Amino acid sequence: MFKKILIANRGEIACRVIKTARKMGIKTVAIYSDADANALHVKMADEAVHIGPAPANQSYIVIDKVMDAIQKTGAEAVHPGYGFLSENSKFAEALEAAGVAFIGPPVGAIEAMGDKITSKKIAQEADVSTVPGYMGLIEDADEAVKISGEIGYPVMIKASAGGGGKGMRIAWSDDEAREGFQSSKNEAASSFGDDRIFIEKFVTQPRHIEIQVLCDAHGNGIYLGERECSIQRRNQKVIEEAPSPFLDVKTRKAMGEQAVALAQAVGYTSAGTVEFIVDGDKNFYFLEMNTRLQVEHPVTELITGVDLVEQMIRVANGEKLQLKQGDVKLNGWAMESRLYAEDPYRGFLPSIGRLTRYRPPAEVSKKSVVVRNDTGVFEGGEISMYYDPMIAKLCTWGPDRESAIENMRVALDSFEVEGIGHNLPFCSAVMDHPKFVSGDITTAFIEEEYPDGFEGVTLERETLERIASAVAAMHRLAEIRRARISGTMDNHRRKVGKDWIVALQGEEFRVKIKADKEGATVKHKKGPKHRVTSDWTPGDSLAELKVDGDPLVLKVDKITQGFRIRSRGADLKVHVRTPRQTELARLMPQKIAPDTSKLLLCPMPGLIVKVDVEVGQEVQEGQALCTVEAMKMENILRAERKGVVSNINASAGDNLAVDEVIMEFE
Repeated sequence: MFKKILIANRGEIACRVIKTARKMGIKTVAIYSDADANALHVKMADEAVHIGPAPANQSYIVIDKVMDAIQKTGAEAVHPGYGFLSENSKFAEALEAAGVAFIGPPVGAIEAMGDKITSKKIAQEADVSTVPGYMGLIEDADEAVKISGEIGYPVMIKASAGGGGKGMRIAWSDDEAREGFQSSKNEAASSFGDDRIFIEKFVTQPRHIEIQVLCDAHGNGIYLGERECSIQRRNQKVIEEAPSPFLDVKTRKAMGEQAVALAQAVGYTSAGTVEFIVDGDKNFYFLEMNTRLQVEHPVTELITGVDLVEQMIRVANGEKLQLKQGDVKLNGWAMESRLYAEDPYRGFLPSIGRLTRYRPPAEVSKKSVVVRNDTGVFEGGEISMYYDPMIAKLCTWGPDRESAIENMRVALDSFEVEGIGHNLPFCSAVMDHPKFVSGDITTAFIEEEYPDGFEGVTLERETLERIASAVAAMHRLAEIRRARISGTMDNHRRKVGKDWIVALQGEEFRVKIKADKEGATVKHKKGPKHRVTSDWTPGDSLAELKVDGDPLVLKVDKITQGFRIRSRGADLKVHVRTPRQTELARLMPQKIAPDTSKLLLCPMPGLIVKVDVEVGQEVQEGQALCTVEAMKMENILRAERKGVVSNINASAGDNLAVDEVIMEFE
């Protein structure tokens, strides 16, 4: 077995590989850029080597720099993680020439299946049903428009060497095809060092289901069930689960056998994933093969008990698979929520900054619940603009899908993140969405269910009532503590009252609190009474309560006369006042937000790539105004309405902060 391996990656996947290597008694080497000098993966590894400036194309994807780190440390093998050099055949060739083992497939398999154009041709030759498209390379935007028209809109414009949603655009018209081609090409060059683009038909209303395969160098290959990855935003997966709520045993077997046959046809070894799109009649079509470990691999590990990273290392060491297909059993259900540094209230745009609070839920492994969090950050660490916005993968397991979802709900509510915009509220909203709960989902779920973007969650009255009861009991504790600290409880000069009015989400609940040593009974004037118990202490940022015996987890911040409460995707200002205070509060004027309708504000910290308009130019609704790049993604900002540009405050090459004014309109 290898004594030392180098991880040619960063962040949570580097940390994930280090954990398994440590379990196997293998020493690890981390590599890091200027931006990652204090990163978690650097702290966790046995050794660390600096490889260059922050941009990935000057550090993590520069093969010579990685090879130099290997030579300096004497690493015998390299695990590439995903992204960066994981599907780069030149990197695999360099390792082979240096006598260093690649913990992944052979060069030939990477070239055959890692390239989306080549893999589709091989699949067609093997009589595998594929999505219609143009497999040749596309030279320029005019050719992209011509080909798109021939295929028929909508089309998917994709980077041949792409992955993780990078270099992908859906186009519904000639204009969108022209714009999408250039943006995809730019993103592909920035992320992968390869700007080749191809186009295929975009199949509407599909499910994205993938098969995990595992092959050794001795002719053995198995599949480890499937993963449902249909909850996507901008072609980037957000929620994954295993198994799929849609597949039956027959379809699973057919997809699995086809995936293994395809892998073995190109001499594939190691872990890999064959992706399919599946229609409503369970017809499936080969989409692509990812010749690497997938981001969502933990859900497969949770339902099979197989450590995929360990198997990759053993296969790279020349060992035979100890598992046969008949040994693979799917046990229970697993969910994964990807925590992204993206603000769902601002169109999921990237958010960078320092994590002033980062408290994941405790990892547990019990008979009825598993909570796992693969992460690469820590409290006080900084989220950089240079890399992918995913900072953690929160996973839960349960004996069935319903329990896995419920375990995820509690885990999401218990996850504390402050300092950056993040998508935890959105993940919570998905877990409670009726379509998701029923399993009735497609890759169009987000755009269909949130057509105007995510604007938070409106809670049902029953849930509001439970939260109001809990917060009333919490407020009483806070008031008692405040009174004792100030000394006003001496000689009973001030008593904390029993009657309160709780206002949240535009509703008011009149309650009376009767407390005892074990908790409090909260009686609603026009409704039932609720029993609230917890060990919450005023000042704690997380409250784990029980209301009538059922768990309720709240994130808590103090505000005047109440709390800011976050739960189940909702962000609420909850005011708890006496009846007299409530009367006075109703007389207070409402603060009016400033008018920014004539300004184009930068929606995220980022680099201005180009400005598409000039001062004095009339623009139409939907017209491109400028392009901002952040976290390896290009974002085109468009006019919300017709107008005339009166001033432009930024130009290409400028780095802007959130809400800086880019341009003004008459």
